[in-house]
Amino acid sequence: MSIHKKRVLSGIQPSGKLHLGNYFGMMSRMIEYQESNDLFCFIVNYHALTTIHDKNELKDNTLNAALDFLALGMDPEKSTFWVQSDVPQVTELTWLLSNMAGVGLMERSTSYKDKIEKGLKPHMGLFSYPVLMAADILLYGSDIVPVGKDQKQHLEITRDIAIKFNNTYGNILIIPEASINQDTKLIPGIDGQKMSKSYGNTIPIFAEEKIIKKAVMSILTDSAGINEPKDKDTPLFQIYSMFLDTEGKKLLNDRYDTPGLRYGDLKKELFEKTIEYFSPFREKRTQLSKDMDFVYKTLEIGKNKASKVADDYITKIRNVMGLNY
Repeated sequence: MSIHKKRVLSGIQPSGKLHLGNYFGMMSRMIEYQESNDLFCFIVNYHALTTIHDKNELKDNTLNAALDFLALGMDPEKSTFWVQSDVPQVTELTWLLSNMAGVGLMERSTSYKDKIEKGLKPHMGLFSYPVLMAADILLYGSDIVPVGKDQKQHLEITRDIAIKFNNTYGNILIIPEASINQDTKLIPGIDGQKMSKSYGNTIPIFAEEKIIKKAVMSILTDSAGINEPKDKDTPLFQIYSMFLDTEGKKLLNDRYDTPGLRYGDLKKELFEKTIEYFSPFREKRTQLSKDMDFVYKTLEIGKNKASKVADDYITKIRNVMGLNY
């Protein structure tokens, strides 16, 4: 008897150069999930339209995100890997689910409020972002959705919409569960805020070494003297810890408590560790960039696999809503 694999779904926006926050917060987990689960992973270029309005930038970012994922170990034979807009059924489902989403539910989205406060111009794409995210999740019958702390509310909105739909039309949609890695639920940037391209505080993975070094050496630190214990609730300690196992974290913790630690030395170590860790991935990405036909073919295969699942769900949904006659 075969064991049912849980379907895990997640996506990443093609909004710029891949950074440590993307990798440790989501991408490394996706690579691990594909070994023992039914992994659905996609590049969310519809979502990126909320902030990117240059067609060439979006196209380039989308292909770069595909290269990044494949270089880091995404295996199209073990997963379903595609570009969001290649399966446009998700936009139909977004409209259908919009009729299940209360305005009050949308207005309570803290992510929307945060983005407006950060200076983004409000528009309906930004406001209804959680409904498109719900469609992304529900169209593929997802059981588990790995999310960061900042996305947890969006998954709760998805669950609310799905429950209301099922109460109205019958048990068609799977109610997804969140998976939050407590160790990496919020990756700090070099300034201590959440690592994000929109904050300009990232450490890129595939940039030139001098750019990576500049970012690492710019990590914010406190003003503790060389013989004073150092504060562990800081971005340097937290970022360095992501590269370490349990024993390594214990040793780093002890070094922070021991007089004589120089932040400059620690930053140099972190830079070297970053280059060493990602070196094989950087080499693979260079090779893939010279064989774009393989990349396009891989995305086409993923599109076809995702479309089959999407067609099944959208047909069921249309039937129960009375749209097929």
